[in-house]
Amino acid sequence: MAKEQAQPKKNKDKTSNPHMDYNLLIVCIFTILIGYVLLYSASSYSATSTHDDSLFFIKRQMFATAIGIVGLVVVMKLGYKFFEKFADWIYYLSLASIVLVRTPLGLELNGARRWVDLGFIQFQPAELVKISVIIVTASMISKCKNKSLENPVVALKIFARTAVAAIMLYVLTSNMSSAIIVGLIGTLMIVIAGPGRKFYKYFFIALGGIAGLAGIIMLIKGSGFRIARVMTWLNPEQYSDEGGYQIMQGLYAIGSGGYFGKGIGNSAQKLGTLPESTNDMIFSIICEEMGLFGAVCVVALFIFMIFRMKSIVTNTPRSDVFGSMLVIGVMLHISIQVLLNIAVVTNSMPNTGVSLPFISYGGTSLAFLITEMGLVFSVSKTNAMRQRIS
Repeated sequence: MAKEQAQPKKNKDKTSNPHMDYNLLIVCIFTILIGYVLLYSASSYSATSTHDDSLFFIKRQMFATAIGIVGLVVVMKLGYKFFEKFADWIYYLSLASIVLVRTPLGLELNGARRWVDLGFIQFQPAELVKISVIIVTASMISKCKNKSLENPVVALKIFARTAVAAIMLYVLTSNMSSAIIVGLIGTLMIVIAGPGRKFYKYFFIALGGIAGLAGIIMLIKGSGFRIARVMTWLNPEQYSDEGGYQIMQGLYAIGSGGYFGKGIGNSAQKLGTLPESTNDMIFSIICEEMGLFGAVCVVALFIFMIFRMKSIVTNTPRSDVFGSMLVIGVMLHISIQVLLNIAVVTNSMPNTGVSLPFISYGGTSLAFLITEMGLVFSVSKTNAMRQRIS
């Protein structure tokens, strides 16, 4: 009896959860539902005037949600380990989808050729590229031992996959915002996985050189357009009749909302004044109708979502590098898009056209985001099974 009492108790992580993370599932569902309400408020006027149906955008968003849920279920049934086996194939498939944009299957909408029309479905390859970069980077990192990853050459070989995807997105679809997001996801995944000062020192020197070269190429390719966009960002009032019109209207919407807003449905800027009010600029409508309080609540939902994903990473065994890096990749994807969207809307950075995850109108984005969450839930479910066994 004394021996049994003398045995030390096993240390249990206070954040461990014997079940799949239902808190994360609930916040995801709640964010999507809130997104429906906010999207309907922002889109009902334009939907009625252009499509004679106030629910036009909501119906399409619900259809995308259904596709995403199917993807989520399939991913969870297959298990996240399945995707490690086919990481390279998924990556090359995503690159092939970018090339399709330049074929007769490519579709031009709103002056941009960034979609692929397969007849039965239309999608934006950029969203497939984001998830493929997460999977292939996680797979390559999991195959490296810490010592080999300290070698900047090995790290750059992993980063090469990200760089190729980002460059192809920019060159073939002129989608600079998605190229930036893809580049940041892959880079930060490698940085988080990379150990030691030596790694950071040489990796960032090499990366800085690559980024500088890419920046020079982009400036040469579209110098006038890029410089005009930067000038508009620095002084939107001076260029309000040109590129600064959208950002000025967005700022008017944010300022007029005050602390508690005008009330849902009472936005004035959504009545044809603010371009892309259902997509890139929907956060402005949120601020106008729900005020600072509502905007903070929406941001809090994303913070809680990120916190729950961080908890899943914490509870994933160190031996399961692929699972940890998958969740980190999805966490980075959502974090980067939220930060960039809010930064653009508040004119904290030049306009790049980034949607707000789960809320902005966009079928491809929503479907792939929900599917990505399937990877996260699959890792969480596996963690729960491990804990039950132990």
